[in-house]
Amino acid sequence: MINSDEWITHLTELRKRLIWVMLFFILTLAAGLYMSPKVLLYIKNRPAAADIAWNVFSLTDGMFIYMKCGFLVAVFFTVPLALYHIWAFVRPGLTEDEAKKTFWFVPLAFVLFFIGVAFSFYVAFPMMVTFLSSMNKTVGAVETYGMDKYFSLMFSVVFPLALAFEMPAVVLFLTRLGILGPALLRKARKYVYLALAVVGSMISPPDFVSHLSVTIPLILLFELSILVSRWYLHRKELNNPLIDPKGGTNHV
Repeated sequence: MINSDEWITHLTELRKRLIWVMLFFILTLAAGLYMSPKVLLYIKNRPAAADIAWNVFSLTDGMFIYMKCGFLVAVFFTVPLALYHIWAFVRPGLTEDEAKKTFWFVPLAFVLFFIGVAFSFYVAFPMMVTFLSSMNKTVGAVETYGMDKYFSLMFSVVFPLALAFEMPAVVLFLTRLGILGPALLRKARKYVYLALAVVGSMISPPDFVSHLSVTIPLILLFELSILVSRWYLHRKELNNPLIDPKGGTNHV
């Protein structure tokens, strides 16, 4: 068992790492606020927003959008540092071999996060905007969109999907540590599907097409995670016959 002194040491280490991450977040937030006008102009000129007038309905709308944009930029640049500190925090509990095999988690997780941002911003979100706008035109509605509502919708789609794209990296990380395996993932498939459908409905507009455009990528990411976990164990089995080929290690 871990004694009280070890707990204090771990908590002190965690606090130091959280402080570093928060300081970096504050610095990137300041940079994000400075970059916000250019970022917002870029978003406004994208096809999804080019034909939509951003209206403000209160004096604070512009300020809130400004701050949300800065926050989004800060999160994007803080993710790599946060991932590194997560790995560094658990590093003392890993063997030298495990540490070397899991260090790839930091760059891989960031690449997947970047791909998730790109997919959700350039593919999923424009599809939602196009579909919802066409539905509004079908019923003869006059489209008057608030800037705050538009950006809030984009934020609620882009950020959760970007985090969801971390799923294969997390599953592979846990598989390398012997915590997860493809057999366990397949056994939990129907429950995961239900959970992903609920998550998809929460982060997408209340229409069937938008819901599918979010839920289907989440399900595909889960299936990719199973394939990645199986691939890793299969490769490890070739080098170590003691590995359980059905999806786990034969640890006692």
